[in-house]
Amino acid sequence: MNIQKKEVYSFQSEVKQILHLMIHSLYSNKEIFLRELISNASDAIDKLRFQSISNTELYENDNNLKIQISINKSQKTIIISDNGIGMTRQDTIENLGTIAKSGTKSFLKSLEKKQNNIKNELIGEFGVGFYSSFIVSRKVSVRTRLAGSKSDQGVLWESSGEGEYNITTVMKKQKGTEITLFLKKEEEEFLELWRIQNIISKYSDHITVPIQIQKYDEKNKTYFWEQINKATALWIQNKSSISEKEYQDFYKHLTNDQNNPIFWSHNHVEGINEYISLLFIPEKAAWDIWNRENKYGLKLYVKRVYIMDNAQEFLPNYLRFIRGLIDSNHLPLNVSREILQDNSITQNLKKALIKRSLKMLETLAKNDDKKYQQFWNQFGLVLKEGPAEDSKNLNTIIKLLRFTSIQNNTSEQTLSLEKYISNMHPNQEKIYYITADSYTSAKNSPHLELFNKKNIDVLLLSDRIDEWMMNYITEFEGKKIQSISKDDESLNKLIKEKEKKQETSVEITEFLKKAKTTLGEKVKSIRLTHRLTDTPCIVLSDSNEMSTQMAKLFTAAGQAVPELKYIFEINPNHDLIKKICKINETKKFDEWINFLLDQALFAEKGSLENPHQFISRINKLILEQ
Repeated sequence: MNIQKKEVYSFQSEVKQILHLMIHSLYSNKEIFLRELISNASDAIDKLRFQSISNTELYENDNNLKIQISINKSQKTIIISDNGIGMTRQDTIENLGTIAKSGTKSFLKSLEKKQNNIKNELIGEFGVGFYSSFIVSRKVSVRTRLAGSKSDQGVLWESSGEGEYNITTVMKKQKGTEITLFLKKEEEEFLELWRIQNIISKYSDHITVPIQIQKYDEKNKTYFWEQINKATALWIQNKSSISEKEYQDFYKHLTNDQNNPIFWSHNHVEGINEYISLLFIPEKAAWDIWNRENKYGLKLYVKRVYIMDNAQEFLPNYLRFIRGLIDSNHLPLNVSREILQDNSITQNLKKALIKRSLKMLETLAKNDDKKYQQFWNQFGLVLKEGPAEDSKNLNTIIKLLRFTSIQNNTSEQTLSLEKYISNMHPNQEKIYYITADSYTSAKNSPHLELFNKKNIDVLLLSDRIDEWMMNYITEFEGKKIQSISKDDESLNKLIKEKEKKQETSVEITEFLKKAKTTLGEKVKSIRLTHRLTDTPCIVLSDSNEMSTQMAKLFTAAGQAVPELKYIFEINPNHDLIKKICKINETKKFDEWINFLLDQALFAEKGSLENPHQFISRINKLILEQ
């Protein structure tokens, strides 16, 4: 073997941190190192298959693609090799010495928080699966050569996982990668054949590449290779022949998620667009599901040939929690992301997969309330993006949404709009809702007083996305949807005629005139209301103007918001209003009116432009009593 001088490199700082955590933390499931290395080898073979579409010479006359595992008990080593795409010297530095994927800092924070019980599902999510080999190894060496190279020169990468690694140029006749693990003394259980076979059966049975393990024939005194996985793409099998456990195991292999999926849908579709789809609904949300840089999407195959991960072109953003794959018979094998975006076949497949995904959720909601609630608690916020993104499937999405309400008496969102309508009063014309910063704030809003009195249910919306979402949900099943914090004529129909016709005293009439003079342009208008029972006054947004919650969203996003002028409603039956009516001193009356407006604005917005002035005014009014 022709070996050149070694070169020493330092790991990227993030890699050092990950290695330290993996080597020195208590790891709950050490065996997953083999799953990760086999998965990487499978990816390398998939890449070779894909690149060889345009360059068949990459096979180097070796079309028998496989992963092989051999054990040497005397040397205490495990060797995992593949004849896939391989790596160049630079590839080796970039892939084994750095972590290029975005979000590494967030990943490290997640590891650090759980360093005494690192969650298995985090390994692999940021391309760090290879480093899991150091959990069981005191040293790791990687011999690799890029397929299609003009010479037999390869690369030897070696490290003990302590901050540095060596790279040497070596001779390697066969393309692909060979990883040698020098096991720690306490990890010698992994030198047993049955242990390795058990791990592969558990995690990697559905890898589409043959996985062979080296065995010894005592009779003939020879070594031989035995295949230990099915090596058949699960999705091309008849679904009646696939067990529930096989689906679950395949999902775990596909996603690196250690939890079972809640639900899945496996479909073979023939016709103009022939394809197979296998879609899963996870049990738990990915920890970085809100990271906008995070890639999502389906794994794409064309005629059983792996093409790419995270093909976002087949599902909209609001369904980014769906995991799985699509295997098309009609897309070109040399398809790229650019071609996918402009391809009519892609658009037709996307429509079909959206409907299939929503159908999965409909089936789950109809047949298993408990599991659907589990789904909603994890992914409800993501699905709430749907009404704005997908008008064509709006009605279906609305049926899948869940809310809480004043009659639910819990912050958990369990109420569908269909259930709300079935519970409506016979004469109730609209679906009512209120948005606020929190469930507690929504539940205690003075806007609800009339509805509590009349026993009319109101949806309580407190997620930040809710106000934006409700702009796209204006009616459902013939019922208009109305915010109770906005001016609306239909609310007057909820007030009994005798309440409306209550005689307005001279004092109240004079009160309104003086209040209008005091407030001037601060409000849009001032009027009496019979909506309130325990509160002296409230403010309402005009029906055609921006709501308070929408203004907050714009402000939080750094966008300019027009000045909001509210309708100021006074409860003439409240003792405080009756008391203020009797005040003749103009200056004192003005203080009280401004106090009432600030009080109503504070209840509506949760903040004031000048809270110090409000506090000073309260103190002054208290001292005058």
